[in-house]
Amino acid sequence: MNTTTLQNGAFGQAGALPSAEQRNRVLRNTYWLLALSMVPTVLGAWIGVVTGFAAAMSPGIGMIVFLVGAFGFMFAIEKTKDSAAGVPMLLGFTFFMGLMLARMVGAVLGLANGAGLIMMAFAGTGAIFFGMASLSTIIKRDLTSMGKWLFIGMIMLLVAGIANFFIQSSALMITLSVLAIGIFSAFILHDLKRVQDGYETNYITATLGVYLSLYNVFQSLLAIFGLTSGKDE
Repeated sequence: MNTTTLQNGAFGQAGALPSAEQRNRVLRNTYWLLALSMVPTVLGAWIGVVTGFAAAMSPGIGMIVFLVGAFGFMFAIEKTKDSAAGVPMLLGFTFFMGLMLARMVGAVLGLANGAGLIMMAFAGTGAIFFGMASLSTIIKRDLTSMGKWLFIGMIMLLVAGIANFFIQSSALMITLSVLAIGIFSAFILHDLKRVQDGYETNYITATLGVYLSLYNVFQSLLAIFGLTSGKDE
């Protein structure tokens, strides 16, 4: 299951809210950086598939490398988010995440119509993002309070995902993937609304949160398509 759940939960900050112009600038920078972050992600996934880097590791070692690398990068991003090193650090993180995604991408590519399944997952992720982004501009109420519930749901998913690593149940993985799509779609809405409402003023932090949600949505869709396609063969 998706263990990339990390970081989405810093809620609420004190102080006067920024002006509408400042909020729009943060939101605009977030969208630009989010689009840019897709480049190293795709590059990392491609290199991972071609070299077999991720596939060469056992699942257990792969999970350890992923967790240590992801938390290490996020700690570094938090420390550098207000400096010139923040953007390169974030892009390095997205390259690492693409590299770690290569095992699943490679497995799906091995299926009949594997490339088509990946494109479906990509299109589905894009549709969810644009849907949540549009919804965030329509909803007027403050959604900050829902963050703690989403964070609890995310932790439960993480625990269940680690348990399923040992159980290896396809049915449970599909169920958790469906739940992950719902939770992380809501996280996208929550995080974008926080920027628009002025509660998040750092575009690097905002990009990291939305990126992780998109990553989880894509990975969940890919898992569902891969598992169901495999059963059909």
